[in-house]
Amino acid sequence: MTRSAIGPSGAAMPVRIGLVGYGFGGRWFHAPLIAGGRGTVLAGVVTRSPQRAAQVVAEHPGTPVLRSLAALVAAGVDAVAVSTPAATHTAVTEEVLRLGLPVVCDKPFALDAAAARGTVELAERLGVPLTVYQNRRWDSDLRTVRRVLASGELGEVLRFESAFERWAPDAEPPEAGAGLLRDFGSHLVDQALHLFGPVCSVYAETREVRPGLEDDVLLLLRHVRGVRSHLSGAWRQGAPAPRFRVTGSAGSFVVRAPVDGQEQALLAGRTPAREGERWGVEPEAAWGALHRGGHVRAVPAERGRWDEFYERFAAAVRGTGPVPVDPWDAVATATVLDAARRSAAEGRSVEIDTEVGPEPGEVRR
Repeated sequence: MTRSAIGPSGAAMPVRIGLVGYGFGGRWFHAPLIAGGRGTVLAGVVTRSPQRAAQVVAEHPGTPVLRSLAALVAAGVDAVAVSTPAATHTAVTEEVLRLGLPVVCDKPFALDAAAARGTVELAERLGVPLTVYQNRRWDSDLRTVRRVLASGELGEVLRFESAFERWAPDAEPPEAGAGLLRDFGSHLVDQALHLFGPVCSVYAETREVRPGLEDDVLLLLRHVRGVRSHLSGAWRQGAPAPRFRVTGSAGSFVVRAPVDGQEQALLAGRTPAREGERWGVEPEAAWGALHRGGHVRAVPAERGRWDEFYERFAAAVRGTGPVPVDPWDAVATATVLDAARRSAAEGRSVEIDTEVGPEPGEVRR
């Protein structure tokens, strides 16, 4: 055991996780999952906003609200989750690492690949667990895609299409996410790499509402192993594309539902702790389908399991398992996004110098 003590019953004590930041991500995607997670406790929240402090008090009674990372550390946390604006992720994460505390950093992990690599190398030098919050690896639809791929029913996979598109005509993408390419793009690229491995070339088109703040992105990736990924993200798309279409030599798998339902469930105040085995279950109307010409067969969806992320992180903090997402995966994602920005600026494909890495989903040692 590396952090949490053994309780009187012989069971591991819950891992006390402090949260830095209580904006949209911290409030809805981290706090409820930490507070209600198996083996985790929300041990404190750092925010300097009186409004957000009041929200913490109302939504997590008894959880200390603190104004600094130093105060959070003094409160005796075992680990820290960072959900601050994207431009601060590198500095805050590295500060926590130097304090010797395991870290979850929200996406985008860093603003570019060089910064991402520097943070991961720092964690390795210090021997401190570090991971990135790629919760959408546990989306119902992506988990179903993985199952369909493993079944071999699609034959040789030729093309992967993934869309993360929303209709928000009266708002701009939040600046805290550092632009749609880094925000939605971090999920889109991570999922593609998770499924199909390293990328050797990138072509991208973006539309900016202000310099560096995109509201529409398109990425075409060529994977080392031959699959082509077509990824799109949009903030003002009145007719969102299917969430996934995976084309193979023997058929295609299509998920038309726009997005996994766990986000809306959390925004509605529902949590895995309250719903148990009902959490992440998608209605039949949201299931994907296997298409072979005119023959279409519905495929039951896997449960969404965002609740697994912090359970796995707690095991890593205790020293009983790997971190839920290898931080080097965040470096790979940032490398692709760097190439995408260059491609969009220069109007051409950009090659990435890479070797065939681990099989998709394989844990690095």
